[in-house]
Amino acid sequence: MSEALDLGFDPNTLRQKYRQERDKRLREDGNNQYTEMKGQFSHYIEDPYCGDVLPREPLTDEVEIAIIGGGFGGLLAGARLREAGLENIRMIEKGGDFGGTWYWNRYPGAACDIESYVYLPLLEETGYVPPKKYVEGKDILAYSQMIAKQYDLYRDVLFQTEVKEVHWDQAVSRWVVQTNRGDAFKARFLVMSNGPLNRPKLPGIKGIDSYRGHTFHTSRWDYNYTGGDVSGNLTRLADKKVGIIGTGATAVQCVPHLAEGAKQLYVFQRTPSSIDERNDRPTDMNWWENQTPGWHQARMDNFNTLVSGGVAEEDLVNDGWTEIIRNLLLMIQTEKDSGLSMEELQAKMELADFQKMESIRARVDAVVDDPRTAEHLKPYYRQFCKRPCFHDDYLPAFNRDNVTLVDTNGQGVDYISEKGVVANGVEYELDCIVFGTGFEVGTDYQRRCGYEILGKGGESLSDHWHAGARTFHGLHVHGFPNLFMMGHTQTGFTANYPHALNEQSKHIGYIITQCQAGNHDVVEASAQAEQQWVDTIVSLARMNEQFLADCTPGYYNNEGKPSERSLQDANYGAGPVAFFQVLADWREEGLMRGLDLNSA
Repeated sequence: MSEALDLGFDPNTLRQKYRQERDKRLREDGNNQYTEMKGQFSHYIEDPYCGDVLPREPLTDEVEIAIIGGGFGGLLAGARLREAGLENIRMIEKGGDFGGTWYWNRYPGAACDIESYVYLPLLEETGYVPPKKYVEGKDILAYSQMIAKQYDLYRDVLFQTEVKEVHWDQAVSRWVVQTNRGDAFKARFLVMSNGPLNRPKLPGIKGIDSYRGHTFHTSRWDYNYTGGDVSGNLTRLADKKVGIIGTGATAVQCVPHLAEGAKQLYVFQRTPSSIDERNDRPTDMNWWENQTPGWHQARMDNFNTLVSGGVAEEDLVNDGWTEIIRNLLLMIQTEKDSGLSMEELQAKMELADFQKMESIRARVDAVVDDPRTAEHLKPYYRQFCKRPCFHDDYLPAFNRDNVTLVDTNGQGVDYISEKGVVANGVEYELDCIVFGTGFEVGTDYQRRCGYEILGKGGESLSDHWHAGARTFHGLHVHGFPNLFMMGHTQTGFTANYPHALNEQSKHIGYIITQCQAGNHDVVEASAQAEQQWVDTIVSLARMNEQFLADCTPGYYNNEGKPSERSLQDANYGAGPVAFFQVLADWREEGLMRGLDLNSA
């Protein structure tokens, strides 16, 4: 009890509360609770931002490098390959321009939730100055297009084009890329950067196809219906009763605008998000102009180290993301010389996490007027069980007379009727339902990217991965030559995702230039290297298994159903700092170990 008095909370009581909140949210269907957006639901993923598809002739030519995806991953790959002197690059993007998730997500209030000075890639290379600490989505979209222009990626790009199949042509050692525009062109190297937040998901709620009102997904915001723009001012909702399903990062940003515009807003919640202060502010130009060369990489590395549980001499970012590690360092500063074991360090980390989340819950009480609503908005889980959110207007929105939180006690809504949403046995009649339900993460790779990948002998990636992902360094797959996969599977996972994409892009650039310098026409992961990497991933994933199992369900832990396969599909368990060092050491060795190289 003395520990509880010293800390201001009882750790055992919190552990029990976390477990209770987790257990009530567990579902047998896991990721199967979501509805795939096809057939009658395909309209949810149509592009509302550009007009008719511009006609063009199908392409049957050959390029050196094809890059699928025009978000930060594709842009970084293109930029690093351009820096390496590679010119024959073709980009393929299903949207009408570059931008990726920032092309699609144009909901009111969209903005980065990690400071722009570490989130935005290539800041030193482009000379771009973010206008403020947390730059808005419209500015990120414009910056994406600026990167594409600077690196001449508009030169050979196929917009409004969806890949339907890629297959390896053994006779000519080339990939054949087939699209919905009739293309069937060849590429020597293929880089796939489909993005982790690429395919929107719908909740598999009973009756979702019976509702007679208006609906849309936040990633395809319908401004024709709501009025306004990315800055808000949703004036056409003034006489509308609106419901939003989902209370994750997207809802946190758009709910204040819906609250301001709608006659009545109902927020349907299964699990509350962790809402910390944002404290946005304009960029200090004096600080900016005094940065020395290399500052951007150093700042990204510093942030990555701290949010991954590492120790740095200084916290350069000094925000809510890095507060847990600051709490931890305060706890152990008197014990540094004694040398804590891993178990002792993890125990201290849990206490630092409890301390952080207690402050998050206290903030809810301080901001939300109604005690009952405030209690429902308090998150009871470890901070990184879900992506933490930072916002100064979300919680105050629940003090408005026209906003009602409908907490479902972890169960989700009952069903959707012709007139609206039924939750806790009560029907809420609505003019419009907004689905803020996020993107597919734990579903099969082929389903998420929307096309099949056929390697040597016609083997599909789906078959090769039937028992779980199999890669070397998360980038290469045995039996799939000259293929590079960008993403988070079996690689280092970072809260600041563009940082990971940048490290992968540099690695891809190195390998392709080495192949060209040595006249190696084909590069492929060996079966042995692939198996050793799979074994490494599974072994390290077990270090984090208990943490994920104890978390409230979400896409971080396969919707509360971590399994042997999800362990194999996991990230590099020693953390992103260690993973980036693995790649750097591998390049420094210079032996291309684990890759089979064949000359033309």
